[in-house]
Amino acid sequence: MSGDHDAEALQRRTLLIVLALNALLFVGLGVGGLAADSSSLLANAVDNGSDAAVYLISFLAVGRAIIWKTRAAQVSGVMLLIFAVLVLLDALRRALTGTEPVGPTMMILAVVAAVINLICLMLIRRQQSSDVNMRAAETFSANDFASNGGILVAGGLVMWLNQSWPDLLVGVLVAAIAAKGGFDILRDARTARRDPGNSTT
Repeated sequence: MSGDHDAEALQRRTLLIVLALNALLFVGLGVGGLAADSSSLLANAVDNGSDAAVYLISFLAVGRAIIWKTRAAQVSGVMLLIFAVLVLLDALRRALTGTEPVGPTMMILAVVAAVINLICLMLIRRQQSSDVNMRAAETFSANDFASNGGILVAGGLVMWLNQSWPDLLVGVLVAAIAAKGGFDILRDARTARRDPGNSTT
């Protein structure tokens, strides 16, 4: 029991750290996205905001029964799918109304966000936990890190081509990555619910 208690305490601490980091990214990328008129930065900001909310749900699920954990993971998956739809709608709006993203701002914020998301990913993977919510957290951080790379490339293309389409394209790709992550988490939650023995802390 002591080992389980220690593992749960470590999970809670890890989730609190990544929650705080994602909340900071939500604010920073949101402000930067508005200043840079960047669809991909705003998409990443909203993604990090939804991640922070999901980490809070996962934090509350630590130590609870498997049914509680799988429901928390299902909420996580649904939130990612909702986020993906909202980002696609925003990209469509920007494509129709026009946008002038600022490449250098995109690239600088992408690098900062990539470093922070890599730290989150390393903290989560260090847990080596089969818990369904920790796997969901790992999916979020991996998705965010991949998205940051896309924003970095998009910022370079915006500067090189002096066009907005790379930013819009990456915004859509961020949404696609989020949608895939959402479906993966929902599938993982269903599997964990059918086979609770593989979803222990």
